[in-house]
This record gives sequence, structure tokens and C-alpha cells, in this order.
Amino acid sequence: MTLRITVIGTGYLGATHAACMAELGFEVLGLDIDPEKIATLAAGKIPMYEPDLAELLVKHVPGHPGSSGRLRFTTSYEEVAEFGDVHFLCTNTPQKKGEFAADMSYVDAALDSLAPHLKRPALVVGKSTVPVGSANRLAIRLAELAPVGEAAELAWNPEFLREGFAVGDTLHPDRLVVGVRSERAEALLREVYATPISDGVPFVVTDFPTAELVKAAANSFLATKISFINAMAEVCESAGADVVQLSKALSFDERIGGKFLNAGVGFGGGCLPKDIRAFMARAGELGADQALTFLREVDSINMRRRSRMVELAREQCGGGFLGRRVAVLGAAFKPNSDDIRDSPALNVAAQIQLQGAQVTVYDPKAMDNARKMFPGLAYAASALEAAEGAHVVLHLTEWQEFRDLDPADLGAVVAERRILDGRNILDDAKWRAAGWHYRAMGRPSVE
Repeated sequence: MTLRITVIGTGYLGATHAACMAELGFEVLGLDIDPEKIATLAAGKIPMYEPDLAELLVKHVPGHPGSSGRLRFTTSYEEVAEFGDVHFLCTNTPQKKGEFAADMSYVDAALDSLAPHLKRPALVVGKSTVPVGSANRLAIRLAELAPVGEAAELAWNPEFLREGFAVGDTLHPDRLVVGVRSERAEALLREVYATPISDGVPFVVTDFPTAELVKAAANSFLATKISFINAMAEVCESAGADVVQLSKALSFDERIGGKFLNAGVGFGGGCLPKDIRAFMARAGELGADQALTFLREVDSINMRRRSRMVELAREQCGGGFLGRRVAVLGAAFKPNSDDIRDSPALNVAAQIQLQGAQVTVYDPKAMDNARKMFPGLAYAASALEAAEGAHVVLHLTEWQEFRDLDPADLGAVVAERRILDGRNILDDAKWRAAGWHYRAMGRPSVE
């Protein structure tokens, strides 16, 4: 008998996981408490931008030509419990307001709503990023609330998705990590992931706390690597060195590698910032706070990059923003996404506006989200429109569209040909040849 799978929480993680499970051949039922979101997904549409996800959804949601019909959605926990053999918890764990700690209320509410309906053996699998120790607590709670008792087991299977590559990362992950307490739970998860395992994807079986720590440790390492090269950018600016050349030289060392070693305006999004803060908070609760004190500096370096970009923009505007026009290219925290959570681009834009500049923003995909979060900023329909009359242009999200801009075309509409490359990826020679004053973080200034 083929397993039937449910996915509880259909945000970015849940919608992707549900569609990919259907792609792997399973009958899937997705649940969310938001009827509007469920109606959108049931119509084969996604409430966010993620490459390939909309096409995958249409491929499996009933009612579309050629659809497999394997993916449905509901708001009923009772229906989910009756339908599924394996239930994936994919709810959000945002940062608590006024604290570093993770807000577990959504995960807790999902488990508390599902468990009372589990009347036959089932496996509940957490995928959310949670503080270490949460799985043990939730396993006890699950057994207490489920009518089937301990036959309702818990496992933990952290996600490692990159926004912009989520479908590929789910169908072809670089590793699968499962925290389990029984051979049955391991066997069920091996059945769920039989296709990627057969393709050679490593399947790592651990205990609960190790599985929980893998995601926190991975994100902390990546954040540390980004902040390291940004710290080197600070030193390079003081020493007159070039951080791009430094990064290139470091990348040839196989112990270091070149990924996540690009200096710029820093990281943002809904994962790295809140995850490293939650990790610090949990370490403090466990009495191991000294082990992660370095993450405070990682966070601090990252935030300083935003302030440094504001300083550079002020310098390019002659020492003050009053009466100056600033174009900001980028609103999403990264390309191939419309996610603006903790976006460095919008943070910089808002700071500059508060200091008196007229700021106009353009992004290929994140405009609607940006308008909702920052209604006071001005927005344009294209990069050229955003740059009209600008005294300085800020490149803050590394979309390919911005890499492909013609410096001459942009130069024809600005007030002054000044560009700040907050991502260190534009062809500086090409921009300078077109008469632009090009400046990037961690690189020598060339007049």
C-alpha cells in the first residue's frame, strides 16, 4: 500500500514540500488554517514567487489539463488525520517580538490540533526550524493527546531549502537528515524519500537533538562565512585592498571554498538572521551561551554593512541626502525570490529616506510585498524609471536583470552617473568606461 502524505502549513516550505511529494508519486493533502490561502493553492496558484513551483502545482492539483490529481488542500484537521500515514509539520517559527528566541506557537498549535484526531498509527514529521529540545517535548505531547497513544510517533527531518532553488533542493537534496526513535519511523522515512535515496543522496539517521541542531549549525556556519568576508571588506577599505581579489584568492583553498564568500551589503531573509538569534537564545537557556557568543559579532558585522552602504550613499550625495534623489535596484533579500523579510535593500532604502532623500525602488518580483511593508517609499516599473533624475544608484539585490543593464542607457536618465554596487558583481570596467563613478564595498575607490 502506497503511503499517503499530509503537509500541515502551506507557506513557502509547506507548499513546496507538498508539490514535491506529489511529484515523487504520493497522494498528498495539504492543510492550512487560512481559507484564502487554501483556495489559492487549490486553484493551482501560489501566494509567493518561487521558480518552478507554480508549474509543479498545476501539474498535480485537480482540475488542470493533464494533472495527476495527486495534490489536494483542506482546512480540516479531521480530514488530514483520517487521510494521512505520514504528516509533515511545516509551520513557521518566527523570531519572538522583543526577543531573540524562536516563537514556537505555530508548531505547538499545529500539533495540538492534529494529535486529538490521530486514531490509527501515524508518523508526525517536523520540518520546521526549532530550538534544540523541542522534538522531545513535542513527542511527549503527541503521545498524550493522540487517541492512539504512542503509536503516533514523532520524527524530525529538517529542511535545507534555498529560496529560488526550493523545488530542486527538495527533489534533489544534497543530504537528508532524520531524527528518529524507532526502526519503524526510519523505515517510513526511507519509503518517503526512496527516489532521492536511490539517486545516491546521503541519508543521515540521528537522534532528535542532533537533527534539530543540524539546521541551526548549518545556518550559523553560512552566516559566519558571509560575515567573515564582510569583516575582511571593512579591513580592505581601511588598508586600500580589494576584497573581491582577496575572496578569489581564498576560494582556491579547498578547505575554504568560494561559496558564500562574496562581500557586500550582507544577508537577510526569513532564515539566517532569526535562526542564528534563536540559536544564541537557546544556547543561553541550556547554559552554553559562551559557545555561541561569536554569533553576536556575526550578527553585528552583518548589520554594519547596511549602515556602511548608507554612509557611502551619503558621501556620493555630497555629504547629505536633503534634496537628493536615490535609486535602489532591488527589494527582495536575494534574487529569484519575492521575499522581503529582513531585506538589506529595503532596510537601506528606508534609512536613506528617513534622512531626507527621495528614494525610488525597483525589483523584478518583490514590488507588491515591498509596497505593503514600506508604503512610504516610491516605486517604479523598471530600473530606468527608478533611476530618472537620480544622484546615485544603489545596486542591492543581485538580479540578472541588473547585471545586464546597459550603463549608457541608465546614464541617459540619471542626474549624476554614480553607482554603488552593494553586491560586488557588476562589471566595474564597463560602468567606468560609460562614464560612471563606480564604488563597491571593500574595494578601492577609483576617481
